[in-house]
Amino acid sequence: MNEFMSFLQATFSPLVLVFTVSNLAAMGLQVRMPEVSVALRNKTALALIFVWGWILGPAFGYLITTVLPLAPPYVVVVLLASLAPVAPFLQQMVSKARGDMGFAGALVPIVMVATVVFMPLMAPMLIKGVTISTASLAKPLLLTILLPLVIGAVIRHYADAPATRIFPAVKGLAMLSTLLTIAWCLVIYGRGMLDTAGELAFLSLNIFMIGMGLITYFLGFGMKQNQRSVMSLGMGTRNIAAVLAAALSIPNGDPRIVVMTIMWTLWSVVLAAIGARIFARRAVGAEGVEASA
Repeated sequence: MNEFMSFLQATFSPLVLVFTVSNLAAMGLQVRMPEVSVALRNKTALALIFVWGWILGPAFGYLITTVLPLAPPYVVVVLLASLAPVAPFLQQMVSKARGDMGFAGALVPIVMVATVVFMPLMAPMLIKGVTISTASLAKPLLLTILLPLVIGAVIRHYADAPATRIFPAVKGLAMLSTLLTIAWCLVIYGRGMLDTAGELAFLSLNIFMIGMGLITYFLGFGMKQNQRSVMSLGMGTRNIAAVLAAALSIPNGDPRIVVMTIMWTLWSVVLAAIGARIFARRAVGAEGVEASA
């Protein structure tokens, strides 16, 4: 049993690397540059992305950590996550929500690039009591988040047919590595996850995700329903791949940081699926109103 646990612990970091790179490469292969170009010309949407992502998100996360008596490792996760909007599974959830897939496809690269820029700059200012340097955060984010995303997007833009052929394999690797990462975590950190649920950490991530989702949906400032649902799912979920990359770069990091990060990953899928079903019903209603107008 000890040898088995040693094997899991020794292979956990490489598995997280595969999980991160494959998921971001799969996201990159779905990027359509014309959609990104259209989004960049929409000044209102662009402003909302940055306000929700890197003003409201960090402010809301900081408020939660000051109101709830969280243990320091959980404070680190909430604050890191507040700087990393949009989960890798966004586009699948947007499809279920009957959202604007073009807008979702544009949102992903814009937010990923901004995360790589803002997280290393803002995390050291937000998180106190933990040694986090801008350089130590920037390196894994550049290599494991931005680089595979850019490579995937470049392949899609300049070699559409080959990108279509390799996408199923990359997506399959992403799904397999995600399932294996979850399985490894349940075995290694399962007990810690149960303990975390009783220490307000679970409450804090629920408050953050639900709060961000509701705020960004109902304060859409003229955006269509199918775009507000995209924004809500994007800002309500978090890029846990980026959070994990940042968490693993912290010297002598508390294991509870990884435990809560993985718990956030698992539960965010559940909450996003619930939100997508609600948005799908609202989309049907919105389509009916537009048809009768």
